[in-house]
Amino acid sequence: MTQFVDIILHLDQHLLSWITLFGPWIYVILFLIIFCETGLVVTPFLPGDSLLFAVGALTALGDGLNLWLILVSLTVAGILGDTVNYHIGKYLGAKVFERENRFFKKQYLVQTQDFYAKWGSFTIIAARFAPIARTFAPFVAGIGRMEYSRFVFFNISGAVAWVFTFVLAGHFFGNLPVVKRNFHIVIFGVIFVSILPMLVPWVKSKLRKTA
Repeated sequence: MTQFVDIILHLDQHLLSWITLFGPWIYVILFLIIFCETGLVVTPFLPGDSLLFAVGALTALGDGLNLWLILVSLTVAGILGDTVNYHIGKYLGAKVFERENRFFKKQYLVQTQDFYAKWGSFTIIAARFAPIARTFAPFVAGIGRMEYSRFVFFNISGAVAWVFTFVLAGHFFGNLPVVKRNFHIVIFGVIFVSILPMLVPWVKSKLRKTA
């Protein structure tokens, strides 16, 4: 667990090592991470926003990653991930949540349903910017049998908005001296801002129960 946290908070350093180690295969590895984080209900813990920001920062180095290849490949990964997740939800439905276990937590399902109650179909886009909800939103859309053409529209729009926002933010701001000196703090800030959409409703519900 400690090692995983270290990787998240020092993504720039680890990514540089991975680029040296894997060469062009790093694009495949990054593709699979984003695909699994969005496409598999069992992997909501994988880095999403922070990874995109760190990768974006490395694209500005010139000798690191190609910006346009990253933008296109990771957008496709996000689209395919949500598509797979939608069909898993459609055909497996809520059966996987009948028993509580470490992978399929009912609280994640409930939190995502709260997202839908607030945002409707736009949840597919809004949830892209919220860890956990990002993984469960297409799954819940599949359970609810959302019209597929409608899902495709929001899926593509959300993936483009999410990937381009964080990668370009990293590209333009990630290598500023002040950001480079405090990169781990910036990554923590990105993670914190990402979980706010899920954290605020949770805090409100706790306050209501206390009252």
